[in-house]
Amino acid sequence: METIILFAPLIGALICGFGWRLIGEQAGQVIATGLLFLAALLSWIVFFGFDGTTEEIQIMRWIESGSLATDWAIRMDRLTAIMLIVVTTVSALVHLYSFGYMAHDENFREGENYKARFFAYLSFFTFAMLMLVTSDNLVQMFFGWEGVGVASYLLIGFYYRKPSAGAAAMKAFIVNRVGDFGFALGIFGLYFLVDSIAFDDIFAAAPQIAETQITFLWTEWNAANLIAFLLFVGAMGKSAQLFLHTWLPDAMEGPTPVSALIHAATMVTAGGFLVCRMSPLMEFAPEATTFITYIGGFTALFAASVGLVQTDIKRVIAYSTCSQLGYMFVAAGVGMYSAAMFHLFTHAFFKAMLFLGAGSVIHGMHHEQDMRNYGALRKKLPYTYWAMMIGTLAITGVGIPLTTIGFAGFLSKDAIIESAHAAGTPAGMVAFVLLVVAAGMTSFYSWRLIFLTFYGKARGDKHTHEHAHESPTVMLIPLGVLSLGAIFAGMLWYGSFFGHTDQVAKFYGIPLAGEETHAEADEAAHGGEPVVATIAEGEATDGTAVASIAEGEADADDHAATDAVEPAAHVTEAEHGDEGEGAAEEHHYAFGGEPGDGALYFGPENHILDDAHASPKLVKASPFFAMLFGLVLAWWMYIRNPSLPGRLAANQSHLYQFLLNKWYFDEIYNAIFVRPAHGLARFLWKRGDGTVIDGGINGLAMGIIPFFTRLAGRAQSGYLFHYAFAMVLGIAVLITWMAISGGAE
Repeated sequence: METIILFAPLIGALICGFGWRLIGEQAGQVIATGLLFLAALLSWIVFFGFDGTTEEIQIMRWIESGSLATDWAIRMDRLTAIMLIVVTTVSALVHLYSFGYMAHDENFREGENYKARFFAYLSFFTFAMLMLVTSDNLVQMFFGWEGVGVASYLLIGFYYRKPSAGAAAMKAFIVNRVGDFGFALGIFGLYFLVDSIAFDDIFAAAPQIAETQITFLWTEWNAANLIAFLLFVGAMGKSAQLFLHTWLPDAMEGPTPVSALIHAATMVTAGGFLVCRMSPLMEFAPEATTFITYIGGFTALFAASVGLVQTDIKRVIAYSTCSQLGYMFVAAGVGMYSAAMFHLFTHAFFKAMLFLGAGSVIHGMHHEQDMRNYGALRKKLPYTYWAMMIGTLAITGVGIPLTTIGFAGFLSKDAIIESAHAAGTPAGMVAFVLLVVAAGMTSFYSWRLIFLTFYGKARGDKHTHEHAHESPTVMLIPLGVLSLGAIFAGMLWYGSFFGHTDQVAKFYGIPLAGEETHAEADEAAHGGEPVVATIAEGEATDGTAVASIAEGEADADDHAATDAVEPAAHVTEAEHGDEGEGAAEEHHYAFGGEPGDGALYFGPENHILDDAHASPKLVKASPFFAMLFGLVLAWWMYIRNPSLPGRLAANQSHLYQFLLNKWYFDEIYNAIFVRPAHGLARFLWKRGDGTVIDGGINGLAMGIIPFFTRLAGRAQSGYLFHYAFAMVLGIAVLITWMAISGGAE
């Protein structure tokens, strides 16, 4: 079943890309889409039927060179199962949506065939992403990693006649290659240290890597921190984190379905998936995870602040994506990997719906993307309006505070914010503040989008507004399906991703602390041997350690000894749930096992899940208040007093220009990297190519060499005495040289 999921999109890409001339363009689209829906259906079956036990499904022998043995295999664990449904579900719906959106594209001439090629690219992208998330080793992951990059280049630049689309594709390709260089160095480093690139070998060696020093750039580094940092550099490029983020907004030049596929659920989430996959290594790299936390927090703030002033509807959602990715990395940075995956999971539904909803607005407004030319579309596009409203309620975090009732983003974002505060580190506290501020900004620009698009007076071209129309059914069905995920995904899976430790452990296949001890004690008790057991339960709410079991006597009651070492279950402490302090007592569990025993790894000192549940009520409610602040402010500025934004932009022109120019990152990079590169290229062109090659080498070839050629031609007169003279002259030169040099010794 897993093999079918992996290869179905590839088969669809091949049929649609190469066979459409035989079967027809429409048939190719239908086959590719049908295979994606098959993969999505099987992915959900795998997800619901998965028991948490990691298994490996061999496909074929792949690369064997020396000690390097890389098989192509599917690593089937809970992380893989989550990514399978995310990738295939969104991709299948995007395929279906594209039937309507790409039906008549003004970027192509009448009668020009482009649909089959577009669907083939979508399917190939999906296959590469599935290759990435099912990988059992780093080489296989890198193969999918680069495959996704190639497919995204083709999709972003699909409107190849537009110079801006080609530039955006090049920008995405180059920036991602910068990150991939760091990723490749991390792979090389792991192979150097472990002599393997298989995940099982790397995870088992993680404690030894943490105790190893390695020389890099003439400096001694802790190997775990260095490798984790290099891997994160790869994640930065793919997931558009600060400093390597510049490609993401420009990628909006591609068709809107591409934006939903790349920026909602697939390519940009690969970086977050990589960090979570490598959690056994990250747990031994505190300096690297601190860096990840800071980068994630500032990415969330940066992207949210820039989103405040955007007017292109797709760019607003693109910066929103960049900001939400920052949340995921903060969660991974503080060690709450399950919360990072939780937000990745819920984000896929509401962000894909927002992108597809934006595409529906653009389609209904005849490809107008400037929100300043919208307004009063609520009745013109009723289904799109409600889809966008549901997506906005989800991303802004609407729900009932201090409960688990709310839209998807309410639960997953709150889980991350609580985790950042619970970390208790300087990085965690900084990230907490940044995320709460970013949540307020997210609420503001999200409601600003709703108010500018669907409320107020009609603006822009009157003819366009008069002929605005709802999208066809084939485009509305995906919005309806995704809305279910945006509403219910958080509530349904809250316990599995961010519930009590035993729930999360069962979901991800993580052993509980004390399970091995219990087994050993049980065996010892039945053998009549004394039992000595200590269960490390971590810290309770008041910071005190619990559960220490003293030495038992040899003749102690066997049953009592067995009960004393129950797997960290019969030790009680204050409730860490939503009620906070003063709640009733209940059983407490702790994560256990060795690195690689489950889909995620939480070290013995990682108690962030329990600490997050014990967060103060004000911390838990802070995202809700941030959401209310953003909503009220947006309503005041765009409904109650619509002239205020213009006056504010004029009064705060420096701040407005700072945000409008995206913190001047493009200008800074242009000054630091682009202009020097152009200068070097010009120098090599003028001096290298012009002077050295054209003037030197070509001059030699065109001047000196013909001179000697003519001279040789004259010497070859055909007269015997000329040749005899040349031979005698040569013998004379030879004898002279031997006499001077001393001859042969």
